[in-house]
Amino acid sequence: MLEKIIHDTEDKMKKAVEFTRQELSKLRTGKASVALLDDIKIDYYGQKLPIAQTATVSAPDAHLITVQPWDKSIIGEIEKAILAANVGLTPANDGTVVRLPVPALTEERRKELVKVAKKFGEEGKVSIRNLRRDSNEHLKKAEKDEHVSEDERKHGEAEVQKLTDRYIKHIDEILAAKEKEILEV
Repeated sequence: MLEKIIHDTEDKMKKAVEFTRQELSKLRTGKASVALLDDIKIDYYGQKLPIAQTATVSAPDAHLITVQPWDKSIIGEIEKAILAANVGLTPANDGTVVRLPVPALTEERRKELVKVAKKFGEEGKVSIRNLRRDSNEHLKKAEKDEHVSEDERKHGEAEVQKLTDRYIKHIDEILAAKEKEILEV
């Protein structure tokens, strides 16, 4: 019982860290990243599909993202979707490929992005702390229902605290790397 609670908590904490990492990867840093287009969906024959499922998306250099649709008739839909997503990129197409030049960031914009990154990091930490609280409640309930002893519960809470500290440290490391990436000129 105790091992299952701790194992489930660790799995959920890993997912929280991975979600935070994905959210941070979507922040524009002045370098071209195909992750900027991950959440953008286009209307493709009545279905909403991510751009990556309808085209080849690549970043041939640090200041350009290219989107080459498999079906040339949807190039206009791709342009509309990118503009509507408001990711700060202006598409240009030549009939076969949509080019997205990634402009350099201003110092002011870099500072704003660091604040947004910190917000994502804090949300990740809060979700980990919530998982710790939930896990501790499960441990207390297990003790109350006489599935574990008081000593086992205390040991479990200590293990959950170690997990919490480890995964919050992971988020801090990811956040520090992202801040460095954003602030590099």
